[in-house]
Amino acid sequence: MNWKSISFDWNQARAFLVTAEEGSLSAAARALGLTQPTLSRQVAALEEALGVTLFERVSKSLILTDAGIELAEHVRAMGEAASRISLTASGQSQQIEGLVTISATDLTAALILPEILRDLRAKAPSIELKILCTNSLSDLRRREADIAIRHIEPDHPDLYARKLREAPARIYAARSYLEKFGRKLSKKDAPGLDFVGYDNNAELVGYLRAFGLDVSEANIKLGSPSGIVAWQYVREGFGLSIMADEIAARCPEIQRAFDDVEPVTFPIWLVTHRELHTSRRIRMVFDHLADGLLKVKREAGAGCR
Repeated sequence: MNWKSISFDWNQARAFLVTAEEGSLSAAARALGLTQPTLSRQVAALEEALGVTLFERVSKSLILTDAGIELAEHVRAMGEAASRISLTASGQSQQIEGLVTISATDLTAALILPEILRDLRAKAPSIELKILCTNSLSDLRRREADIAIRHIEPDHPDLYARKLREAPARIYAARSYLEKFGRKLSKKDAPGLDFVGYDNNAELVGYLRAFGLDVSEANIKLGSPSGIVAWQYVREGFGLSIMADEIAARCPEIQRAFDDVEPVTFPIWLVTHRELHTSRRIRMVFDHLADGLLKVKREAGAGCR
């Protein structure tokens, strides 16, 4: 390698990459914890060192030039390598203490994790836990979280994933909603029923049709991108929705809506960084979560407990 050909430093390259991804100097400065003038000087220094213009200033926005677009691809690879180095270094710590961030859906975090984490707090009181509630996939490689509970298998080689089990889900409603009909519901009732939506109504309709229900988006009269909020509306009697049996079982006012609709199943994956999985504190939390999620009481076919 021709070391003399490397004419810029990593801090400048990082400043450029974060600015490119954030879209402005002010946003990039906040992301890096720097002042805007400091960040601007680093980007300008990189442009001077390379002899190219990386950004065009258009009003208050920064637009990558052709040279900037090309350079961003290479610097992004450097950033991922630097992230792996940091993760490897942090994985060498053998202390069972420190922060561990767990990513999970808000419903899992609120209704499933408490009983699992209570035992962990007693087992490892020096570990600090942070729960990142998100219904989207957290970017573990950028360390938004150390461990994630997911419903799809990750496909990146830098991540370690363990499939724990398949969890059943059914269509549920509050007793107060079902009592309005004075009888058991069946599939043929579906077109006249109200459903509570989550983030994507079209996607929910697809799932409901997979259950054999003849419904459309017109059946979804209320919804929220927050799983906790949407589920609370179901519990309050606003309509029906799909829910994991293990969550519905924790809500006494909820019961299964149909006897003639078979359950579906979805996978539960536990995911972490390959490097962090060698850390004692990450391994302890990972293994404890795996054991706890495997022991979650699943009452197939039951609407409450």
